[in-house]
Amino acid sequence: MVGLISGVRKNSLAADAGIKAGEKLCSVDGVQVKDIIELSFYTSDYEVDLEIEATDGTRRQVHIEKYPDEDLGLEFDSAVFDRVATCYNNCVFCFVDQMIPGMRPGLYVRDDDYRLSFLYGNFITLTNMKDEDFERIIRTHLTPLYVSVHATDPQVRCQMMHNRFAGQLMERLQLLFDAGIQVHTQIVCCPGYNDGEILAKSFHDLYAQYPNVLTMAVVPVGTTKHREHLTQLATFTKKQAAEVVEQVTAWQERCRKETGKTFIYLGDEFYLLAEKPFPPTEWYDGFPQLENGIGLTANFMLEWDEALAQMQSFHPAEPAVIPVGEGAYRVLEPLMAKLNSQFGSEHRFVPVPNSFFGGKVNVTGLLTGSDILANVQEKKIILPDVVLNNDKLFLDDMSLAQFKERYPGKVEIAKGAKELLHLLLER
Repeated sequence: MVGLISGVRKNSLAADAGIKAGEKLCSVDGVQVKDIIELSFYTSDYEVDLEIEATDGTRRQVHIEKYPDEDLGLEFDSAVFDRVATCYNNCVFCFVDQMIPGMRPGLYVRDDDYRLSFLYGNFITLTNMKDEDFERIIRTHLTPLYVSVHATDPQVRCQMMHNRFAGQLMERLQLLFDAGIQVHTQIVCCPGYNDGEILAKSFHDLYAQYPNVLTMAVVPVGTTKHREHLTQLATFTKKQAAEVVEQVTAWQERCRKETGKTFIYLGDEFYLLAEKPFPPTEWYDGFPQLENGIGLTANFMLEWDEALAQMQSFHPAEPAVIPVGEGAYRVLEPLMAKLNSQFGSEHRFVPVPNSFFGGKVNVTGLLTGSDILANVQEKKIILPDVVLNNDKLFLDDMSLAQFKERYPGKVEIAKGAKELLHLLLER
């Protein structure tokens, strides 16, 4: 149980002590820490003794004097030094089960670790946790957490997750609530399983726990073409999506009237599929579940409008194309048409069919390098950063460097609407 040091910040305490990237942290004051949460706790005093393993396997003691809570300047390849807790469930909608075989191992990891939930907002199910896990959460007050609910009805949750212990959700949540731990929740909504009356029960049960339950997100199930030997699963039709939007909008109006917050939010795909307008921006309450795809389009449009208002003296840059998912194209294309009309530019959003995953996958974040190359061959392309991971890899394992080698024109990357506009317009 060691932490692999991936980086040491310049002029930090660790750098001054001679610690280098590639070495390993073995213990702190004689204690083998499990993760960066424990590391923060054990290094909060005036002095700390670290056991460091060099790249040649030799170990040494490093004594550091510091101010309380002063950061050491160490970066790790993983926030968890012991084994990441994985999922015990076999959910009917699991996206990992629908991945094409033969990809990089990280794409098949079904993490279900409360530490990653606290640190990064990863959703957990609470089904694989032991008493000591709950005790640690409560003792160190790890709040808020992010919990995959799917259904508060015990029988339905067990059925969807193929786990006979999944029905204990509300009792386990109550343990956290009693200790002051708050949660954000999500439901992957599957037609015929947890929509309709079951979704209504889930809403009422979770809303009754506000503000212990801070938010509730409802996202539609996604299926790929790789569902051999998996449970038959329907996706939402336009009519069904419209019914969900109508149902949830009524709850949102109630919540805003009673609490001033929307509380329950729908994934963008519901509005896009139903061809319904997005709620007012203020209904997203600052986008608390943006990383879960809640309000991505509305946030992009807001950022676009705010940035564009500051760029009236700019002129068009070289014509560029921006690949996007087919779902978002209908909403984004009018923004570009208006920009081109205003500035005389010739930029384009291009809808890219997702041949790699197939099925009903049409979101930008799941586009692959191979699909983009097959559909876009213009002089200049601007890639949304969501198509790449931190290692600059597309989901089909194509690296950004490989993409640039194969693409016939100039390649740039934009993170969000503001960066995109600054690439589309020049002073």
